Amino acid sequence: MEQLMDAIVKPAAGPGLTLRKVPVPVPGPGEVLIKVHKTAICGTDVHIYNWDPWAQVHIKPPMTIGHEYVGEVAALGAGVTGLTVGQRVSGEGHITCHRCRNCHNGDIQWCKDTLSVGVDRDGAFAEYVCIPQSNVIIIDEGLPEDVVAFFDAFGNATHTALMFPLIGEDVLITGAGPIGIIAAGICKFAGARRVIITDVNDYRLELARKMGVDAAVNTAREDLPQIMKDQGLTEGFDVGLEMSGNGRALQQLIGSMRNGGKVSLLGISNKPVELDMNTIITKGLTLQGIYGRKMDNWHQMSYMVQGGLDVTPVITHRFHYTDFEKGFQAMLSGNSGKVVLDWTK
Repeated sequence: MEQLMDAIVKPAAGPGLTLRKVPVPVPGPGEVLIKVHKTAICGTDVHIYNWDPWAQVHIKPPMTIGHEYVGEVAALGAGVTGLTVGQRVSGEGHITCHRCRNCHNGDIQWCKDTLSVGVDRDGAFAEYVCIPQSNVIIIDEGLPEDVVAFFDAFGNATHTALMFPLIGEDVLITGAGPIGIIAAGICKFAGARRVIITDVNDYRLELARKMGVDAAVNTAREDLPQIMKDQGLTEGFDVGLEMSGNGRALQQLIGSMRNGGKVSLLGISNKPVELDMNTIITKGLTLQGIYGRKMDNWHQMSYMVQGGLDVTPVITHRFHYTDFEKGFQAMLSGNSGKVVLDWTK
């Protein structure tokens, strides 16, 4: 008899999500079935909830969504070795081809044939999720599950923040969403001298302060150049992290960099953004696009948390999965950080 489980599903084209019974996945050869303990809501999940233009292009209902999670191995498909039932795990959400040039070079984040868990195939907002063994990440039992639940997003922040050397550097982060806030903590942990974050959301700027930034600037009413002066910056920022996808924020970041500065670009815009090419050229700036995570970021995250990096201030809401609507409303309000759903009770 087919086993059923609870799952948060996009049932059809249109706004909203539904909690319903769906079949428990059966792991095929080389696959692992994971019993989900905790999940976290991502901005991508909010796009799917809203059924915005991005979701209309990428999501093919009905499907289970979600890609940030932690759990334990529940079953092993044929040929799987090196894992045991009951072992704590998470999973890299980008399932790649293993054949292209980037996959062969270890740069799986750039695989041209990536399939994303919770976007291109059924996801982790369910009692069980099934992924290839190559995507399973073993998680130390000592790490807090509420934090590991959003290691996917933490990994985006890690990839972005650690793209360029940070020791003794001054860093500007534009966009105080959860990933930008986590990145701020990483920058301080990794040895940055000054970390300044900008946004227009006072709630999230306050979360950034709890993560230890040197200044959290509301650009709607505060003057960034004056705050730079107050913080002892004389030539501009050494490293910039653009996390907002906002064109005006990017322009301000570029204008605030020192000559020879380095910029990581993670934020994605919903419309074309105009760039000041003359400033980029005359300042000799390096701009690096960031997508997903490097596999090594998973190890770095574990080691940073074990080494004392506290990212718990970014967690603002916890709900049982049956109250997922409250979680999405918290995300939609803008007055939230990471929202964690519990699947164990």
